[in-house]
Amino acid sequence: MSQQLTSNNLLKLAAGLSALAALLHLGCIYFGASWYRLFGAGEQMALMAEQGSIQPAIITSFIAVVLFIWALYAMSGAGVIKRLPLLRLGLSLITLIYLARGVAGFFFINNPIGRSPEFWIWSSVICLSVGLVHLIGLKKQWRVI
Repeated sequence: MSQQLTSNNLLKLAAGLSALAALLHLGCIYFGASWYRLFGAGEQMALMAEQGSIQPAIITSFIAVVLFIWALYAMSGAGVIKRLPLLRLGLSLITLIYLARGVAGFFFINNPIGRSPEFWIWSSVICLSVGLVHLIGLKKQWRVI
């Protein structure tokens, strides 16, 4: 008996959160240094953006593309769009990356390497939260993806 993907609201939420993060990254490119500073990208990125360097835009574009792809994988896992290749592996890795980034960030609070301790706290909480949404949604869909 073939099991079909069923709608999964947690993976839909995960997709929305990844897409929102991607849009915020694009906002940094569009709005420039003030947004790089607001979202804690570091003073060096903000200064490069102010000086007209293309490097912050390239780095930030790459991150946005990755986050949009992650959103597509979550939508696929939720059964909203067609099944993407290596769906189970992809969603597992995305979930692992979000969770690992969330945990790792707490280790940078005392040595923030160009960012504020608050950046590491907030970004870690956000990544852990998104990772947990992925994890619970993935667990719910595991047998059918």
